[in-house]
Amino acid sequence: MNMQSRDNAPANTADVSRITGGRRMRRNRRSDWSRRMVREARLSANDLIWPIFLTEGANVREPVASMPGVERFSIDVAVKNAAEAAELGIPAIALFPNTPPGLRDEVGSESLNPKNLVCQACRAIKEAVPDIGIITDVALDPYTSHGHDGVMAGARILNDETVARLVEQALVQVEAGADIIAPSDMMDGRIGAIREALEDAGLLDIQVMAYTAKYASAFYGPFRDAIATNATLIGDKRTYQMDPANGAEALMEAELDIAEGADMIMVKPGMPYLDIIWRLKDAFSMPTFAYQVSGEYAMIQGAAQNGWIDGDRAMVESLLAFRRAGADGVLTYFAPRVARMLKDGLI
Repeated sequence: MNMQSRDNAPANTADVSRITGGRRMRRNRRSDWSRRMVREARLSANDLIWPIFLTEGANVREPVASMPGVERFSIDVAVKNAAEAAELGIPAIALFPNTPPGLRDEVGSESLNPKNLVCQACRAIKEAVPDIGIITDVALDPYTSHGHDGVMAGARILNDETVARLVEQALVQVEAGADIIAPSDMMDGRIGAIREALEDAGLLDIQVMAYTAKYASAFYGPFRDAIATNATLIGDKRTYQMDPANGAEALMEAELDIAEGADMIMVKPGMPYLDIIWRLKDAFSMPTFAYQVSGEYAMIQGAAQNGWIDGDRAMVESLLAFRRAGADGVLTYFAPRVARMLKDGLI
């Protein structure tokens, strides 16, 4: 007599078919061509935005120690990288400056200098690679001596005074050649104020990508190393960046940003907030982006260098997760590496 326990596998294929109703999920997984045919989320170079760090000098490539494989580039090298990005099919790059300490002050005056690193890079890249999109960060933290994204009074960030400076910064960047203005500061009302200023200046075609849900995250450390704000930051940014515990608040932020004139919205960081990406895309059907931030990148790279994970597979899997969650594109330091693999047919 067959005394097989109910907890054991069924005795024969007829039993399996009866239990599953004839539905066998593994059929579509059995071969590479079949898996590719039914794949839901896909990845292409069009989904990638390459964040690039800028530094002063000529022919300079400075490694960022906490981000293995990432470097700061002088403007001439950044121009070459922009050309490479265009050749790989990456639609846009995002520029972030490492401002020299002597040019940082309490109100971020260098942000309004039409000859600052970002503005010089915009002009040089537009002249050499006119068809690539340039995204510029609108925030004061790369330019302030205290490392915060706004004007301070004591320990308090002044919202409205900061917004006024951000408007000026945005206009300076557009004049230099920026295509997309991306305010990352999380001040209230800055999207509307920037949109109004752009409209008043007749700059009707400039896009605004709002850092809509930017969380007060522990994953930003290597980025702050790259732009040298870790050493200068006084306190933390919890009074203006979002609480990691909150989700519904992101919906309110998105509703405001869209009403104020944002063309695109962004979630930052990315991987720990896949649920937020999904909720925003589902609620608003807006072009929605994720920023795979420096800490996410460093974890994958660090683990791969130690032989703990397959770096290429983890990289691709992480980017597919963003696409599966509803992101239309991803700002990622992996962008050129992934684009080369796509071009070579390795993904």
